[in-house]
Amino acid sequence: MNRKTLVLPAVIGLLAPVLAACGGSDSGSGGGDAIVVGTTDEFTATSEAPAPLDPAYAYDVGTWNILRQTVQTLMIQPRGEGEPVPEAAERCGFTDAGNERYACTLREGLKFAGGDTVTAADVKYSIERALKLKADSGVSALLSTVDTVETKGEREVIFHLNTADATFPYKLSTPVAGIVDPDDYEAGKLRDGFQVDGSGPYTFDAEEKDGKLVKAVFTRNPSYKGALTVNNDEVELRSFADADAMSSAIEQGDIHLMSRTMSPEQIQRLSTASDSEVDLVEMSGLEIRYLAFNTDAPAVESKAVRQAMAQVVNRGELVSKVYGTQAEPLYSLVPASLTGHSNAFFNRYGEPSTAKAKALLAKANVSTPVSMTLHYTTDHYGSATKKEFELLKEQLNSSGLFDVKIKGTPWETFRPAEQKGEYEVYGMGWFPDFPDADNYIAPFLDKDNFLGSPYANSEIRNSLIPESRREADRQSAVDSLTSIQDIVAEDVPVLPLWQGKQYVAARDDVTGTAYALNSSSTLQLWELGRGVSG
Repeated sequence: MNRKTLVLPAVIGLLAPVLAACGGSDSGSGGGDAIVVGTTDEFTATSEAPAPLDPAYAYDVGTWNILRQTVQTLMIQPRGEGEPVPEAAERCGFTDAGNERYACTLREGLKFAGGDTVTAADVKYSIERALKLKADSGVSALLSTVDTVETKGEREVIFHLNTADATFPYKLSTPVAGIVDPDDYEAGKLRDGFQVDGSGPYTFDAEEKDGKLVKAVFTRNPSYKGALTVNNDEVELRSFADADAMSSAIEQGDIHLMSRTMSPEQIQRLSTASDSEVDLVEMSGLEIRYLAFNTDAPAVESKAVRQAMAQVVNRGELVSKVYGTQAEPLYSLVPASLTGHSNAFFNRYGEPSTAKAKALLAKANVSTPVSMTLHYTTDHYGSATKKEFELLKEQLNSSGLFDVKIKGTPWETFRPAEQKGEYEVYGMGWFPDFPDADNYIAPFLDKDNFLGSPYANSEIRNSLIPESRREADRQSAVDSLTSIQDIVAEDVPVLPLWQGKQYVAARDDVTGTAYALNSSSTLQLWELGRGVSG
């Protein structure tokens, strides 16, 4: 067949009512052998992180993409960019004018895959468990505005919030708010290993080796009741060592779809191929990459050092030489397509300038060259990461103001070390929990933040974030959000680099690929089905 690339628009909000009206798992066109999906994500259980798939701990796109298939949430993000819609809930909504009381009524007849009835008490248990455990991954911070959880009867649950939070429906669509069975998940302890149980569209079986998940099998859950139509009976998720191995597998027909993470070279090759049984699907995405700073580390504790780095880094060169058309420069933590975005770093620093960076350091009496190590993960964000950091090193060192070394580390070591503050500067990516500017601000700047960052700004935490969350109309939150971004550009606790598109590649008899990922990089396996090669 002819090569084709499908580009989805950024907003497909009209699809939301269709999703909300869908039936349960008896809909769709399942059948046939398993659809096999490839990924380069690695899933490991270690002594430092023994419970990678517990909803109260998991906080990266790979583990969340397992949980979203299996652990049901009250709300869910629709196919497009619209507001979240009920999933395990029949209906949800704020019951006060101040966005501080949120009530949901569960669907009738919900059951965990093991057969137990899902009740409001289970929802309460699940939320309170995540808050009590307060895992060091930082994921419980998504529920930080929950004060108390109340139940009325078997099906009604009421969330009393400690402050206004118009983004709360989005947070109820994330796996940390997933409903778990108290019989399977202890209240005071994380669930070790790779077992997952819930009431979602699939049940889950893991094949592991040496503490790593090598294959995950998702089987259609006959007890599922919710908003989703499940278009297949079984999906396998296979983990590959690198993008080349994954690409070979799809070309040979061993897998049917691949997503995270393809290399820029693979994407370019697939986009221009004229005769292939593998189609590349391009869709809108909200992934960002950035440098994070341990602001207590001697090398970068001076704000002037971080500002000078922001003044020297050339995002345009970084994108063009490493990622090409697959990314674009980013001048804020908030991506350009979201309400509230401002080009705060460009407004503050303009074009790269060694002279301006030198002046910043001289004014602060910082001796040059400033020595530091930039750390990156070798196996979590794709093979291009090394090239990206080699270029960052070159840009900084060529200014004469820095003496930079780089060091790559596997994710299973990198992430715990970062959380412990062992790195002075390190590269991270962010796939949003939900598509709102708040989710690019609070996880990095609020207390108990995802990075474990020592940086704290009282105006952001105590005034601006709460102000922005009071506004149900997100356009009304723009002033608060802009002020936050201006402070970040001034203090530089993080340095945004670029935002990217997202892609899947699929063999041409697989249907539903246009919705295999949503803008938050959620893998929606239920959308996949079998079709006829065209």
